Amino acid sequence: MSKARHENRLFLYADRRFGRLVSMHPQALLIVPLLTTLLMTAAVPAHAEYIELPVLAAIGQNNLGVFEIMMMGWDRKPDPNPVQLQMLFGGVRYGKTHLGSMALAFDYAVQRTANVSHTGTVSVQGITYRPSGSDGPSAGAAMAVGFIAMFKGDRIQRGTALTGTLEPGGMIGWVGGIPDKIRAAKREGYHTVLVPRGQLYSAQWNLIELGYQLSIAVREVDTVDDAYRIMTGKSL
Repeated sequence: MSKARHENRLFLYADRRFGRLVSMHPQALLIVPLLTTLLMTAAVPAHAEYIELPVLAAIGQNNLGVFEIMMMGWDRKPDPNPVQLQMLFGGVRYGKTHLGSMALAFDYAVQRTANVSHTGTVSVQGITYRPSGSDGPSAGAAMAVGFIAMFKGDRIQRGTALTGTLEPGGMIGWVGGIPDKIRAAKREGYHTVLVPRGQLYSAQWNLIELGYQLSIAVREVDTVDDAYRIMTGKSL
């Protein structure tokens, strides 16, 4: 590997004690007990099978929301060991909070698939119609579903999207901007949006009424297990 290419990499790890990503020098990775490693690079790994995960976001400029596809691929190679998570620069630039949620979702997925040999490299890339930025924790639960499906060899069924944070024990936490996210899903031809339990009604929205107006189903879910069953047709 050339020196220039090596310097373009930023090594990060997820620390559960602080709930955030901490940047490290490459040498320090050898002595720190890592939970999850993120490699920031532009190299696309060979022989990785990808799944497509829908990601919904709300933006301040309008109420139309944003629809993104997160590509997740695992090359299943014997090295590195343990498995390494690699973020590919693409159409979506993720902020620190989003990357922190990604690392936690990845770590959670590894725990939930204990019977799988977790080696090799997992690559993630965000794709959208035009270059954009995305930040916040609201895709945490969806990313957990995606990573688990990738490790298990299941597929995300097109037509259903999920919004919600990943909370301890696999619970799905509350998020904002849900009406905008539902509009974005409908615009892409999706028929169902899964939302955290207890958020169908608020002072700002009535999601049942909005779903009726847009002809899209809005369903509540409590846990990653619930969402996984609906999004993949399989049980954890």
